[in-house]
Amino acid sequence: MVGNVTAKNLISFCGGVEAVFESRKKALLKIPGIGEAIANCIVNQDVLGEAEQELSFIDKYNIQTFFYLDKNYPTRLRNYNDAPILLYQKGNADLSHPRNVAIVGTRKPTPRGKMICEELVEGLQEYDVQILSGLAYGIDITAHKKCVELDIPTIGIMGTGLGRIYPASHKSTVHQMLHNGGVLTEFSSQTGADYHHFPMRNRIIAGLCDALIVIETANKGGSMISANLANNYNKDVFAVPGRLSDKSSEGCNFLIKTHRASLIESAKDIGYVMRWDKLDQSKNIQKQLFVDFSPKEQAIVDSLKDADSKGVDQISYEANLNASEMAGLLLELEFKGIIQTLPGKRYMLV
Repeated sequence: MVGNVTAKNLISFCGGVEAVFESRKKALLKIPGIGEAIANCIVNQDVLGEAEQELSFIDKYNIQTFFYLDKNYPTRLRNYNDAPILLYQKGNADLSHPRNVAIVGTRKPTPRGKMICEELVEGLQEYDVQILSGLAYGIDITAHKKCVELDIPTIGIMGTGLGRIYPASHKSTVHQMLHNGGVLTEFSSQTGADYHHFPMRNRIIAGLCDALIVIETANKGGSMISANLANNYNKDVFAVPGRLSDKSSEGCNFLIKTHRASLIESAKDIGYVMRWDKLDQSKNIQKQLFVDFSPKEQAIVDSLKDADSKGVDQISYEANLNASEMAGLLLELEFKGIIQTLPGKRYMLV
């Protein structure tokens, strides 16, 4: 009944979660987007019983939660207006991993598509990445299984609750993924596989990744939704091309033709575009800076010292600077030769 944007408006107008449930109906109705049905539900506190059940599930199965106002909420998602208000995670995945690559594609891949997917995952291993996908049939589960085989961290972004693994045939793979990665969802534990939940799931995949790879897709479908979202989020999108006669590659060819994705043939292409090969070569070089910085510039430099690179959202959060301040400061530091801009609005110390 209440979406993420509406929920955030409620908390913002009321001043906190508890204040929402302490508010009177008259006050709630003054909030944009709040009508009689939602106001009555809040005033009568109909949702508190369900919340108690959810807390029991979280405690019983050792689920991690990430509320959008908490410090541990993924920085890559924090500044998106449509980002989930609450995330549930099972496993030991690092949502702040420095290199997240999403792999998406058709649910009915060709043998060639599966082979390419496995080769890309294997090639990406040397770049110390974490692989994200949607746990669906086809390309998604192929990527997850190859990660398990190679002990590469992988996260399955679900369109259901953690109590309803879908498809059920992937439960054994999920169990294996928990040892080096896990599963993540915005839906409460007993939420089933409603068709409209999967496009919602795709925005988390697009938001959490630094690069998104499309392997075999038609012109329409979940993979194209993920690719378009990633472009809207200023993420780097890559697509594996196919022959003109291949229906399974129509979407990939279209993304390349319309400059919405870069053509790739191997993982090395991704490393080159993302400049990850260069980052790896400079990983062990000690960074010594002999420049006087303003306090705000120093905050940015300090944020970048402990990582190869970081996204602008994470730097902004750690340096406690707003977007307008960040733009000028980052440009000034780049002019000084202190930082370098990377694809996907990421930055590194030179």
